[in-house]
Amino acid sequence: MAKQKTLFECQACGFQTPRWIGKCTNCGEWDSMMELNSEQIKYLKESSKNTSASSVAQPITTVCQEDITRFTSGSRELDLVLGGGIVPSSLTLIGGSPGIGKSTLLLKIAGNIAKNEKKVLYVSGEESLGQIKLRSDRLDANSDNLFLLCEINLVSILAEITQNSYELIVIDSIQTLYSDDSPSASGSVTQVRNITFELMRLAKTLQIPIFIIGHITKDGSIAGPRVLEHMVDTVLYFEGDSNTELRLLRGFKNRFGSTNEVGIFEMNKSGLHDSCTITNKFFSKTTLQAGSALTIVMEGSRPIIVEVQALVSEAHGNPKRSSTGFDNNRLGMLLALLEKKLDLPLGTYDVFINIPGGIKISEPSADLAIVAAILSSYRDRPLSSETIFLGEVSLTGEIREVTSLASRIKELQTHGFKKAILPAKPIETMDVKCYEADEVAKIVEWMFV
Repeated sequence: MAKQKTLFECQACGFQTPRWIGKCTNCGEWDSMMELNSEQIKYLKESSKNTSASSVAQPITTVCQEDITRFTSGSRELDLVLGGGIVPSSLTLIGGSPGIGKSTLLLKIAGNIAKNEKKVLYVSGEESLGQIKLRSDRLDANSDNLFLLCEINLVSILAEITQNSYELIVIDSIQTLYSDDSPSASGSVTQVRNITFELMRLAKTLQIPIFIIGHITKDGSIAGPRVLEHMVDTVLYFEGDSNTELRLLRGFKNRFGSTNEVGIFEMNKSGLHDSCTITNKFFSKTTLQAGSALTIVMEGSRPIIVEVQALVSEAHGNPKRSSTGFDNNRLGMLLALLEKKLDLPLGTYDVFINIPGGIKISEPSADLAIVAAILSSYRDRPLSSETIFLGEVSLTGEIREVTSLASRIKELQTHGFKKAILPAKPIETMDVKCYEADEVAKIVEWMFV
């Protein structure tokens, strides 16, 4: 009698191997291998077969360009991140920490679209109809065109969608759905992969935009196989502290637009709303304390003025370096540079960096402000609240120019800032007085002006 074949699949990334291993060699996860029985192996083989008709290659010059049409979601910020609006037949994945506002946002969007005479289906596998209705009342999302379905069986969901002409589908969440065709637990790699494939085929066939919510793991990535993010058209992530009112929506993949834009929302008692203004959200224009400096960063095409805070104190034991909202490795580089160029004994001091408001700075244009804040805290001297520090600091101590300088200066003028320390003076500065500094040692001359 032939020995039955076995197969082991990683529940984190979908990697398959004929023998059990403690650590997945593909993604590095421990104890993530699950044994598949003969029925599961047979299903995987059948689902991987290509049943489509053979295609014929054709010159790209003969291919007609597809015109992409969009319709508004009713949210200016979401439309901005999506590239101008919702694209029919698109499959969009939204991830974020528990309680960050994913379900709140999509229920509000579903209500907005339903009020525009479009038929919307909201599918929930985690909440009852009463719970969703309670949140809908708070969000003012009630509409006769908004339909609710509490179901986790994929066959029942597909039957409801095909029997009715819906124009938008929301799935909350992909990890709760279950398909009878795939003999494995709900939320497993096999289930998530095959359900996503069915939803993608449905969206393309019926030209229906579908939004799906995905749970995230401890490290902040969307749970399930990595192929999940490759299959969908758009991947959006919610960022922000659940204890604060601000939420940031970033695009990490978008087949129909740019991923540079960021949506800013505010959470209040009536739900998640577009941020009407971000003035004074990330900085205070009152007198700065020692250790605070102002800079301006670009979030997509939008300039945002932010405050950076530094605390330098004598170390008792090994010196600590910690940063919130700023790259810790880059902080170590800047501290080493200050010790080298300015002979500061920072090796015997603890240094902490904080970016208030929950925003994360990923571009190097804030280097000069970080340096200024560290020097201000070290000398215990406050900086001017009317001065902006803008520039990238290199390993040689040189201060380099930043991109989109004209947009940043225009934003400074809008908020009434009078001074800016830059590596190069822009052509037109109008009411902003600019001080040129091409190396770190020179900013000490202009810091406290």
